[in-house]
Amino acid sequence: MKIGILGGGQLGRMLIQEALKYDDEFYTLDPASDAPCHNISYFTQGSFNDYETVLAFGKDKDVVTIEIEHVNADALAELEHQGVKVVPNSNIIKTIQQKILQKQFYKAHDIPSPEFEVMDGSYDEITMPLPFVQKMNTGGYDGKGVQVIRTSEDMKNLWVEDSVIEKLVDIDKELSVIVARNENGETQTFPVTEMVADPKLNLLDFNICPVLLSEEIEEQIDAITEKFLNAIQSPGLFAIELFLDKEGKVWVNETAPRLHNSGHQSQEGNANSQFEQMYRVVKNLPLADTDAIIYSGMLNLVGAEGYSGKVVYEGMEEVLKLPETYIHLYGKTETKPGRKMGHINVLAESREELMEKLIMVKAMVRVIA
Repeated sequence: MKIGILGGGQLGRMLIQEALKYDDEFYTLDPASDAPCHNISYFTQGSFNDYETVLAFGKDKDVVTIEIEHVNADALAELEHQGVKVVPNSNIIKTIQQKILQKQFYKAHDIPSPEFEVMDGSYDEITMPLPFVQKMNTGGYDGKGVQVIRTSEDMKNLWVEDSVIEKLVDIDKELSVIVARNENGETQTFPVTEMVADPKLNLLDFNICPVLLSEEIEEQIDAITEKFLNAIQSPGLFAIELFLDKEGKVWVNETAPRLHNSGHQSQEGNANSQFEQMYRVVKNLPLADTDAIIYSGMLNLVGAEGYSGKVVYEGMEEVLKLPETYIHLYGKTETKPGRKMGHINVLAESREELMEKLIMVKAMVRVIA
């Protein structure tokens, strides 16, 4: 099959790396000439936001998928009209890429998500009591386009544009669950992972699997995933980001209609990875076993503060000496502060051992220039 991917970043790169053991042709579209996929696929430099570019890219493909949600969904709808398979479908991409539509989708399908109201360009409309979270309707990514408004003094920082105003959750844990559905309606869910964020960069720092949760919390998450999979009416792989509040209630924060940073530890920690699963979804094959086989964790390799330029990975030789430790680099030649350059997966026999190893490895490695 000719498989087209909108976006040529690290998610597409790892999908192609996993799928090279099968017999398909991969085509990628990205605005950056040196995108991580440029040298492992049939690469087209161009904008995945441009209607005509996406149409021209996709028209001769058997299936088109995405590795970033900020794409031209109208062009994908036209490709569907022309008979090209799009995974996930253009309708669910359009719903998820707009925070307002995404929140309304949860409400319509009785999926628990924090109370919200829509800000339509003017803060005079806001009735939500402080503190609250403001999420820009479009364009938010990796912590960008989201801010917490805690005090009346913070109101001066409010973005005056279409946004979701959301009740601030008193968070105990941030969790993620990756779910998959193929065209036949078969579904599969990965074990829940816990996301530990870097408070300074607002990026995922560690990801840990499995998570020790009570039966009652597990049941809430199972109910959320079932409702979501029934509601989407589309094949695809989706990362549902969750908040567990301090009263034991689970809320959906947001969903990504694609491969996700919170599933990287599945490469070595699960019977099959999220990348294997995504390939099977795109091809409409039987879905893969997702069981966790051991405690696994992931830490992001991000550009260190104060360094921009040709990347140097400091400490990698020491990491390579460690057992059950796996380096994944993204093929990015230039680093800058906070840029995701790769990740390291670690396996362990217990959560305590896993955390010790992750903290140790993080201290060993620096991404500099």
